[in-house]
Amino acid sequence: MRFAPVFLAVAIAAVPVSGQNGAAPFVVQESGEGFATLDEALQANRGQDFTVLIAPGVYRECAVQQAGRITFKARQAGTAIFEGACEDKAALVLRGNGSVVDGLVFRGIRVPDGNGAGIRIEIGDLTVRNAMFLDSQEGILGGTEDASRVTVDRSTFSGLGQCHETEDCAHSIYLANSGGVTITNSRFERGRGGHYVKLRVPQVTITDNSFDDSAGSRTNYMIDLPEGATGEIARNTFVQGTQKENWSGLIVVAAEQRKYSSAGLKIDDNDARLAPNQEKSPAFIANVSGEQLAVGANRLGTGIRAYEVRRP
Repeated sequence: MRFAPVFLAVAIAAVPVSGQNGAAPFVVQESGEGFATLDEALQANRGQDFTVLIAPGVYRECAVQQAGRITFKARQAGTAIFEGACEDKAALVLRGNGSVVDGLVFRGIRVPDGNGAGIRIEIGDLTVRNAMFLDSQEGILGGTEDASRVTVDRSTFSGLGQCHETEDCAHSIYLANSGGVTITNSRFERGRGGHYVKLRVPQVTITDNSFDDSAGSRTNYMIDLPEGATGEIARNTFVQGTQKENWSGLIVVAAEQRKYSSAGLKIDDNDARLAPNQEKSPAFIANVSGEQLAVGANRLGTGIRAYEVRRP
């Protein structure tokens, strides 16, 4: 079988939160001004568009973006690690005009309602690249009625999700908007509950990713489009594990309602296998939309049924 490349393979080491060489850990790139906390940097530049450069360190803090377009960028990818949560939501709560998160690590984030995330997107567009989301309740979470766009590239989601801590499940990525979501060149692995990707959006692009559920526990679908969607799911690799809470499908379309059209959703050139000792026979695609999908040539291992139509 074909394997996707390994993404963002970096060593994570604890570094003093004061930053390297005693310098301020948070520096606004445009002005060169340094700040002791990320929140101070945001407040001092509120309403502006800017990039904040983040020194290596383990930061047991969080920040809320209230305005402007902000890029949160690690000076060295994989060395700026966040473990705090603002508003009992996330390490970064985003409600500005737009945001870019580049090279950050979010680790061990848990909150009482079970939705502790690395990033909570509430307003604006979001681009995430070269990031890692580790051992938290959720990786990226957000819901809005706006036609916003979320793009995730070259990022890792590991040890995320839950359906046992609270009544509602959490997922590696869970997003809703009236625009769309693009996920590319990223790795999902070792889920701890819920779905790996759950999207309530009209348009999706999910390409060139790796979904490795072989060490997953209590997980559900690899990709859940509960209200339907159009777009493309292509050139991904999937390995379905044995410790599933819901093993019945890898990609499931419109299982909850038919809010968005799924006609022509392209699912092509993917590779899916079952982990060893798998006794179940899931459907690679389970279509509940009542519409015709554009299903191409996907390479499926023994025990995986290619396609099934389900009634709502």
